[in-house]
Amino acid sequence: MPITYHHAPDLKQKAEEIVEVLRWNHIQLDNVAFIRSHGSQSRGTIARCHALGKAMQLALHRKGFYLIETISKRFDKLSEQDQIKVIIHELMHIPKTFGGGFKHHNVVTEKNVDYVYNKYVELKDGI
Repeated sequence: MPITYHHAPDLKQKAEEIVEVLRWNHIQLDNVAFIRSHGSQSRGTIARCHALGKAMQLALHRKGFYLIETISKRFDKLSEQDQIKVIIHELMHIPKTFGGGFKHHNVVTEKNVDYVYNKYVELKDGI
């Protein structure tokens, strides 16, 4: 079965809340798309962050663009808390320059994601 992709406006809405609560002004959500994929054969992957690299940006005459893909068969089974952690994880890959690069897993660690998630919950509860 081939992989199919579907827009995920519900994930974008969650990301909008996360970005707003954490005040991550560097993330330009107008230039971040969210999709769910169905039929992926990847093992263990829950989500991925894709970027439009510099060469493609130049060729297309556009600035940075990111795509967050969730693997539906794994992501959709997660609790709400774990889904938010996954979205935070993927958003953390986007650098402050929003230029098409990535922050790697030496920065985007489980410990750092948990720290940011706890900060998100604390700030959200304070609203």
